[in-house]
Amino acid sequence: MQNQKKRLMPPIPFASTILFFLILFNIPIPSDLHAQSIDELKKSVVQIRVFSQTKDPYSPWMSSGISASTGSGFIISKNRILTNAHVVSNAKFMEVQRYNQTEWYELKVLYIAHDCDLAILEVPDENFYQNSIQLELGGIPELASPVDIIGYPIGGSRISVSRGIVSRIEQSTYAHTGIDSHLVVQVDAAINPGNSGGPALQDGKVVGVAFQASTKGENIGYIIPTNVIQHFLKDIEDGIYHGYVELGIQTQNSFSESHRKFYGIPTLEEGVFVTRVFKQGSAEGFLYPGDYLTAIDGRKIGRNGNLIETNSIDFLEVIDNKFAGEEIQFDLIRERKKIQVRFPAKKMALMENQRASYGKEYDYLLLGGLLFQTVTRDLLEAWSKTGQTQGGSLLVYRFYEAYPLSEGDNEDVVFYRKLPHPINSHTDFYLNMVVETFNGTKVKNLKHLKELYQNSKEKTIKIQFYGIQVPLLLDRDETEKVNSEIKRSYHITGNK
Repeated sequence: MQNQKKRLMPPIPFASTILFFLILFNIPIPSDLHAQSIDELKKSVVQIRVFSQTKDPYSPWMSSGISASTGSGFIISKNRILTNAHVVSNAKFMEVQRYNQTEWYELKVLYIAHDCDLAILEVPDENFYQNSIQLELGGIPELASPVDIIGYPIGGSRISVSRGIVSRIEQSTYAHTGIDSHLVVQVDAAINPGNSGGPALQDGKVVGVAFQASTKGENIGYIIPTNVIQHFLKDIEDGIYHGYVELGIQTQNSFSESHRKFYGIPTLEEGVFVTRVFKQGSAEGFLYPGDYLTAIDGRKIGRNGNLIETNSIDFLEVIDNKFAGEEIQFDLIRERKKIQVRFPAKKMALMENQRASYGKEYDYLLLGGLLFQTVTRDLLEAWSKTGQTQGGSLLVYRFYEAYPLSEGDNEDVVFYRKLPHPINSHTDFYLNMVVETFNGTKVKNLKHLKELYQNSKEKTIKIQFYGIQVPLLLDRDETEKVNSEIKRSYHITGNK
């Protein structure tokens, strides 16, 4: 499976875990490693303490307890600190300290980009920046070259410097959202919990930010390269973070000769097949299933989907470097004819439910103890841990096959939990089912379901679910009568 961000296939077997404190080490750092230079560079690296609290997707009226964590960051310009988004996500209070400082300073988030796991922070107190330096961004490191990681490992308050070797550069999934994929630099090194958000340096310049590690192999860590950092910094130049554009397609490699013959693809023509085009993506109305993509912006695409010039970078990396409104150009074969299409890049609003989210509350509808909510990655992850997942295969299938993205403005709504009461004792059969219609009207999303319920005058509530012919029936008067009672019994606050 490749590039969930743009292609939205089921989860790949790339199991990575965000480490709030990433430290990479394997190769001892020589004693003559520019000691004076490293001492200067330390003045830009900071330790961050975060106190966070989250909402519970499974019980959306409840919040978790306060948790504490630490991470790293570094100064990149006047009064601006760069770190990972996951270090400061869901923060209620943050404080920061520089190398050789004894005082902790209050910290605030200026910009946060969950889709590329980066954030810009600021300390309001100018005293924090005294005698500091700003790190300069460099290029993408070469394969087999060493990088030095500076940060604050867990278990101590002193700064640490360690080294890893660049072993691979490719596009891969960022664990923070679980679906977005961008370029990553893989470092062969042992991994201990340590300084996530700290800089990776070569020759005194930043070549990346340490951010995640693989759980499927030893000595595999990852840094966010500077092209992703530069994209983030350019995005926020107008004071707003807009986020990445989405091509919005699925593709298939072209190794199959039977496929190539069926579509009339010349023997030597490299490229990939389009298998699916999603609503609201950049490609909608311009690319179609069966199209054979041979080049993007004049750069040839191989049969495996990689750019031929590099043979290791996915062609979607070209899309990653664009901003909304910029032109995308494809050379392709359609119905045995070579053509060229151009269209503007744009964001895809419906992608938000596919991402893990942070710092948000979860909307829901309570009907006679039955809980309805939009199907999101957050809800699925919380739901999967409850053990109450019987009958939910269609729910999971629809999410990972991205059915809502194929249907335009629609969002799946699921009856995922009930708060037991005599009025709902007969409803277990419908648990974990996706809502199709309410009193005969197709449900577009949770907001629409609420409107249908509030505006309905019918005595009987009739909810039809996908894959089930017999609808769920509720008496409207009884449902409204017991709602307040159920809220009191289960200590639910709010008017949802």
